[in-house]
Amino acid sequence: MRRRPRWAAVRALVTDVDGVLTDGGLYYAENGDELKRFDVRDGQGLVLLREAGVLTAIVTRKRTTIVVRRARDLGIAEVHQDARDKAAVLADLMTRHRLTAAAVCYVGDDVGDLSAMRAAGLPVAVADAVPAVRRAATYVTRARAGHGAIREVCDLILAARRQPRRPPDTGQ
Repeated sequence: MRRRPRWAAVRALVTDVDGVLTDGGLYYAENGDELKRFDVRDGQGLVLLREAGVLTAIVTRKRTTIVVRRARDLGIAEVHQDARDKAAVLADLMTRHRLTAAAVCYVGDDVGDLSAMRAAGLPVAVADAVPAVRRAATYVTRARAGHGAIREVCDLILAARRQPRRPPDTGQ
């Protein structure tokens, strides 16, 4: 049984790139350049999160200038490429920003994301993630990678932050 997502606790959204921010396809130009497709609504969601004070970060195994450019366009300062051990990168990020695991949402799609998902308090899988990643997730998006999955997560976090906090039930 899946735990209930605690969206209001999220203070950082950390995401993979290929298969999460993109549709997972790699496009090669005739000259050998690699191209990626990003969803503008996903990007707007990340901007809205950042403006709401939520840390946004990218952790990816690949190294491309495309990722640096996309992150710069969105104002994402935490960009970690060549990440062979994503859990270690996440642990360092949590230490530097004084975050608990419960405050971190990590979005992944493939087995390379499992260690980071285990380290995060709110592991999320995109709808078209591999089965092992969907099983490890507390929440699986309705939207596919590169087609609104990140916007869906951003909107859930933002909606939870707008909810008035209820006082604890005293039983009286």
